[in-house]
Amino acid sequence: MEKVDLKEVSVKSMHHEPVIEINNLIKSFGKEEVLKNMSLQLFKGENLVVLGKSGSGKSVLIKCIVGLLNSDSGSINVLGENMNALNKNELDKMRQKIGFLFQSGALYDSMTVKQNLEFPLRRIKQHLTEKEIEEKVKEVLENVGLADALHKMPSQLSGGMRKRISLARTIIVDPMIMLYDEPTTGLDPVTSDEISTLINDVQQKYKTSSIIITHDLKCARNTANRIIMITDGTVYKEGKLADFENSTDPLITSFFN
Repeated sequence: MEKVDLKEVSVKSMHHEPVIEINNLIKSFGKEEVLKNMSLQLFKGENLVVLGKSGSGKSVLIKCIVGLLNSDSGSINVLGENMNALNKNELDKMRQKIGFLFQSGALYDSMTVKQNLEFPLRRIKQHLTEKEIEEKVKEVLENVGLADALHKMPSQLSGGMRKRISLARTIIVDPMIMLYDEPTTGLDPVTSDEISTLINDVQQKYKTSSIIITHDLKCARNTANRIIMITDGTVYKEGKLADFENSTDPLITSFFN
């Protein structure tokens, strides 16, 4: 697949149609307020990087988006639906449109790569024939560069390979939205760059709209169409990469230098 330099893609070229809208989101754990009036939009077709130091509320934010955590107040709209108003069945259906790449990868250790990839297909795309499932598995493995890993167990894979298989398992059901939780954490620099390239490839090939949660500046530079920086559970600044790199704000320069 031809590599596209997404740093050059203007947000103006995106469809200015929000697929996620978050308004005044508040989430506390006991007395600690982790998200404080958090508001953001994800537009159709863009890679939105949410940057912030550890403990700034990044992972809590995406867990609220998919309903793994309930917010205390505020609204979350995904693909035009109010997430807080959905019943369990409706929430399950909505989650099928959202790919979530967990920090850990979350592969099933007792299953081969093939079985890991077949699992969500059999559950979500029940109309597919065995041949169609086989073709889909082959296609996503080729797209993440691991066509020869079909019969391996997760324990036989390196950290970077596990991340790739996790990504393949996420995109195999054709999600409209991708949520990446610290996709390069724990990986060496070369593998991190490969994962960043894959995130861009997925955006181009599958036309996904993505939120990439990270504190890895290189990953942000490689993947972002737009960046939101959060500090203390709220949006501190949003803009394009150049807006951050040219900023003289000490809080931003301390992060970007």
